[in-house]
Amino acid sequence: MNKLSFKRFLNTPYITNSFLAIQTTVFLLATLFPGLYIEFRGSMIGQLVVFNQEYWRFITPVFIHYGLMHFAVNSVVLYFMGQQVEAIYGHGRFLLIYLISGISGNALSFAFNSIGVQSAGSSTALFGLFGAFVILGVHFRENPAIQGMVRQFALFVGMSFLFGMFGSSIDIWGHLGGFLGGILMANIVGLPKNLRVYSIHVRIISGILLFSMLLFCLLFAFGKYGVM
Repeated sequence: MNKLSFKRFLNTPYITNSFLAIQTTVFLLATLFPGLYIEFRGSMIGQLVVFNQEYWRFITPVFIHYGLMHFAVNSVVLYFMGQQVEAIYGHGRFLLIYLISGISGNALSFAFNSIGVQSAGSSTALFGLFGAFVILGVHFRENPAIQGMVRQFALFVGMSFLFGMFGSSIDIWGHLGGFLGGILMANIVGLPKNLRVYSIHVRIISGILLFSMLLFCLLFAFGKYGVM
């Protein structure tokens, strides 16, 4: 790859495309090879985290989906919203927002869902992306383009939420955790060329709140399972 091609590649939403490729590969493997038990091995199942120390379950559920409609809806939302967030925040910041939002959503699922509940889906991270847009709307109230995008992607997130309501189930704790994680991470990382818009005090407080939320979820969940 020459320098020009590499520069063009860097200008594409390659992190979004990578996440899409990963969840598509996982979905195909789970569908074509059910004997691999990918959904069971990778979804959030609290008792397996507590008693088997399977801590990868805080991140792997982001790439697992139950059925074609679940996969298709979340992939469409990721495609349209992900490339916009990646273009605004930059590749590295987008990567952090997406993954930490997913972890935050799975942490709340771990803490507050009933024992025995199995959950998965990229909607935890997608709600985090919407949270990042909400923060943009707060910091750039006078920017009509940003306000328009906030309203636009509220529809995409609503579509994902409604699918969960009329589908098999909805993990409200996962959605809430992802949304809060996205808000806090967006405050922490800021925008590449507009860091001065984000108060250093707000960034520090957001970091403390995020850490405290994740720690509380861990302690609460382990207590729920009678380990602490």
